[in-house]
Amino acid sequence: MILPGVTADAAAPTPPASTIAVIPGDGIGTEVIAAAREVLDAASARHGIALEYTEFDWSCRRYQEQGAMMPPDGLETLRGFDAILLGAVGWPGVPDHVSLWGLLIPIRRTFRQYVNLRPIRLFDGVQSPLRTADDVDFVVVRENVEGEYSEVGGRVNRGLPEEAAIQESIFTRAGVSRIADFAFELAAARRGHVTSATKSNGIVHTLPFWDEVVAERAARHPDVRFDSEHIDALAAKFVLQPERFDVVVGSNLFGDILSDLAAAVAGSIGIAPSANLDPTRESRRCSSRCTARPGHRREGRGQPRGRVWSAALMLQHLGHTAAAADSSRRWRPRSPSPRPARPTSAARPRRPRSPPPGGAPGLSGPGISAAPCPG
Repeated sequence: MILPGVTADAAAPTPPASTIAVIPGDGIGTEVIAAAREVLDAASARHGIALEYTEFDWSCRRYQEQGAMMPPDGLETLRGFDAILLGAVGWPGVPDHVSLWGLLIPIRRTFRQYVNLRPIRLFDGVQSPLRTADDVDFVVVRENVEGEYSEVGGRVNRGLPEEAAIQESIFTRAGVSRIADFAFELAAARRGHVTSATKSNGIVHTLPFWDEVVAERAARHPDVRFDSEHIDALAAKFVLQPERFDVVVGSNLFGDILSDLAAAVAGSIGIAPSANLDPTRESRRCSSRCTARPGHRREGRGQPRGRVWSAALMLQHLGHTAAAADSSRRWRPRSPSPRPARPTSAARPRRPRSPPPGGAPGLSGPGISAAPCPG
């Protein structure tokens, strides 16, 4: 895939080393990060790229021991790095809102990573729970820094029968416009179809506004087919007709839910990659992470595919497109097994895959080129 704002490798003097902040996090994150670094090192050596790693112990364990997920100067420390490679964060006994707001969300917002990119593909050896899912290849683009996940709100009358909680959603024209533009540019380099997730029939202010702004941006991309789906119907179609989608764009909450549902449709949330990006490259930082359940550590049996794919997205964002393609192409499951045959339907012909010009698996779009990840 080609990410907006990313240029491919060019013949030039050897660039300086890319500095990577490594945060293994909790549980299975430590296993999959180790595997991803092996692949990164192999691909980088082959392509003459220097990577310098600095590892941090920021995690729920640190929170339990020291009362904070990261030190007070953690974000300032990260400013000195080109990218962040993160495993998985979360642990029983530490509330999810503590781990999220103590590490992940501050990173995303400080470095303006307004795109959360979640490519979805079927892999040989991984069977979808859907009997007829034989051609799943799409991308969920999630708005990552505003929307429903705002800090505006509060609680009153704590502990009293009248206790109340208020949570405000914040949608800005700038925020909706830029995430929609990213989705349309990405779709233009794939199969030319964007689906917008909404619920404007029930949420009467923010989501009609979302619909209006996305439609305005769609008019600037006449070569890209555009439609809008209510989130409940869209979730059903992810299960019933996953092959119909190319690029799906949604708000912070809708994108969060849809991306995990999509990963499950492809067979496992644990193999799904994730990258948090600032396509403007005002901050060169990309934080990529896997979506494995972190609270379950299974020594030596962690599935690193999602982490490896996420690392490939990181390389692409840094401009190392050939190494990104190689890191995806060279990795194989430890114990591959053939995917069971799935029934086909004459009424639903198999459509062509999105063109893979040479980067991360299953993606092609503005700024990144992507090769299909082998079975």
